[in-house]
Amino acid sequence: VQLVESGGGLVQAGGSLRLSCAASGRTLSSYAVGWFRQAPGKEREFVARISWSGGTISYADSVKGRFTIDRDNIKNTVTLQMNVLKSEDTAIYYCATDPGSSSQYDYWGQGTQVTVVT
Repeated sequence: VQLVESGGGLVQAGGSLRLSCAASGRTLSSYAVGWFRQAPGKEREFVARISWSGGTISYADSVKGRFTIDRDNIKNTVTLQMNVLKSEDTAIYYCATDPGSSSQYDYWGQGTQVTVVT
């Protein structure tokens, strides 16, 4: 199983980026998917999660109203639309799959760097 994140980059504060998580060796439609991030010197933190059906979504308070998680089970991808980016959003962003409903993530991608400059 391989998860690959893409879409990261350098953006001005207030701008937008759209991250994508693609899977090989696993059909994402059967799993919940979470996005996490880790900033330099900080612990990894939860960003957003979407259930296998897309019917249940949750966000960290820090991104609520600015980020949107979505999934396309035909394309086998999960996206994270990030708007009104702030410098504190700078981090490596990871996606991960959860085979159950207990937020026990089993496979992780390598991450994509997001850098927000002012």
